[in-house]
Amino acid sequence: MSHAASVSLNLSEAIAAAGQCGAPAASGLSAIGLVGGMVSVLLQALLSAQCQVSPASKWPADYDGELGEEPYDFVVIGAGSAGSVVASRLSENPDWRVLVLEAGGDPPAEAELPALFFGLQHTEFTWNYFAEPSELASRGLKDGRVYWPRGRMLGGSGSANAMLYLRGNRRDYDGWAALGNDGWSYDEVLPYFERSVRAQGNESHPKGYVTLNPFERQDDDIQQMIIAGGLELGVPHVAEFAEGSETGYGHAPGTVRQGERMSTAKGYLAAVAKARPNLHIVKHALVQQLHFHEDLLQGISFERNGRLHRVEVAKEAVLSAGSIDSPALLLRSGIGGRDQLQELGIPLQLELPGVGKNLQDHLVVPLFLRLNEGRTQAATQQEILDSIYEYLIHRTGELATHGTASLVGFVNTNGSSIYPDVENHHLFFRRGRHDQLEMFLRGVSFQEQHLQHLQSLLRDSELLCVFMLLSHPQAKGELRLQSRDPAVPPLLVSNYLSEREDVATVLRGIRYVESLERTQAFQAQLAEMVHIPIEECDAQHAYRSDGYWSCYARHFTITCYHQTGTVKMGPATDDQSCVSPRLQLHGARNLRVADASVMPNVVSANTNAATVMIAERAADFIRDDWQHHPEQQQRQRQPKVQHMHADDL
Repeated sequence: MSHAASVSLNLSEAIAAAGQCGAPAASGLSAIGLVGGMVSVLLQALLSAQCQVSPASKWPADYDGELGEEPYDFVVIGAGSAGSVVASRLSENPDWRVLVLEAGGDPPAEAELPALFFGLQHTEFTWNYFAEPSELASRGLKDGRVYWPRGRMLGGSGSANAMLYLRGNRRDYDGWAALGNDGWSYDEVLPYFERSVRAQGNESHPKGYVTLNPFERQDDDIQQMIIAGGLELGVPHVAEFAEGSETGYGHAPGTVRQGERMSTAKGYLAAVAKARPNLHIVKHALVQQLHFHEDLLQGISFERNGRLHRVEVAKEAVLSAGSIDSPALLLRSGIGGRDQLQELGIPLQLELPGVGKNLQDHLVVPLFLRLNEGRTQAATQQEILDSIYEYLIHRTGELATHGTASLVGFVNTNGSSIYPDVENHHLFFRRGRHDQLEMFLRGVSFQEQHLQHLQSLLRDSELLCVFMLLSHPQAKGELRLQSRDPAVPPLLVSNYLSEREDVATVLRGIRYVESLERTQAFQAQLAEMVHIPIEECDAQHAYRSDGYWSCYARHFTITCYHQTGTVKMGPATDDQSCVSPRLQLHGARNLRVADASVMPNVVSANTNAATVMIAERAADFIRDDWQHHPEQQQRQRQPKVQHMHADDL
């Protein structure tokens, strides 16, 4: 039985016992019942605190009125990291009616605790996507398929991610501009990053609602070991990642406050917009199709609670369903490559061959180091119980943070540039914390024999997992529909490690971690690279040879959850681009896409900050078109909602 299970069982037994235990009618204080009263107060306080982790009152209400009674100028599809921003900003204008269609509901309590972010995987709160098997990658995962979860709740993947706020570097955005995306250089997007996190605001400079704070520090000895090891190798320690500090180790701030996650759904929708009468949020609304008349988007059909609806659009729709669901919806609506749509019998509405192409992701090769074998004491059940109490009552302690995960290393492995080519994240597991290791390994779908091997090491040692991330992948994957049915997931091809340059960078990244292992700082903690038995690799290659590490990478290729690029932004002259630099879908008058799918190239850091920036820009474009240039406004129509039968779609 895992520690988590035993804690749950024993706590349940304690509660039951508290309700049954009666003091004997003997003499002394025991007859007064003071102890039983104190225990009862404690249990009530704990249960009340649990209910306050994610109460329904924290989130916007689910609109259940007749949607056709009020006109909607804008319909936003998806209330994730981008959609929440767009909807909030548009609803700042009280004259605009805004509707949000979100496929999920409120986040669960587990989403609020930073330490449990891996625990939401493989649940109903995520779209549980898997890429296709490949001989080149992910062979050590279950069924040889890398798991690509995407958030299915308010906040989207921003309600399930590691909450790290990193913007990338100047070269990322200058590269976008060089591809013909006017207005997207670093200097031009920087004000939108700043806007999103602005603590104060006024009429001309609106307040931002991204809340940033440092994570509570835990496992300081391990964090100092990593920093010191980097310094021995010439990688600096930086106080803050900013322009001019492209490489180094530093603590990334998080979208957290007082030990709780602060997604954009909480900051932009729940905190400021949920009381606006011009904003309606419909939860559990699965959008089926976009309906066009020539180049004008007329309506959007969606299913909710087994009933089909269609809402019409007066001004614009904004598609913010993410890098998998945004292109999938476009394809189901007849927007994409002609051949693919014909194969599925989907009438061609708009030929855009780039939809679903240009799929990019930060692949990760996790490397494990064994630390302090036989030196440390295993975590005790009492410590685990104490951490639960500390979080529920004070919102502090190990559940209020994710330990070493906020310590990020940007490293250049080839010495030819100041810009990093790998990014290292760090996950630390104390001796005996089998529950935490299991949550992580099952989350990323490790095969059972590899999971059990790593668990066996945790009995006598601590484990440090270095998430070695490829910053600038050259390989591009693809998304294709398998069916017209929205219930059938799209086919996803990662193409991980299909480019020689990517393989070479991964090998250099692994060699860098090996060099860390040999530093004095790491050796002081008895660091040793973990040799996970892999039959194919061990039989064909000497351990730690280039051939061995290449084989290892082919087996343990996972994701950092940064899928991007599938609705590529670019000028009309780029035959793979799908949206203009103002995020308007090519060939459509009133449909924009605002999420990570529009990135022409993935940024060289975690993608959530850039996604919020894109959403802020989209809202600005829309305001500019509809407030400042009324001559560009399209014909206004009174929207309506129709209740439909499936045959009508």
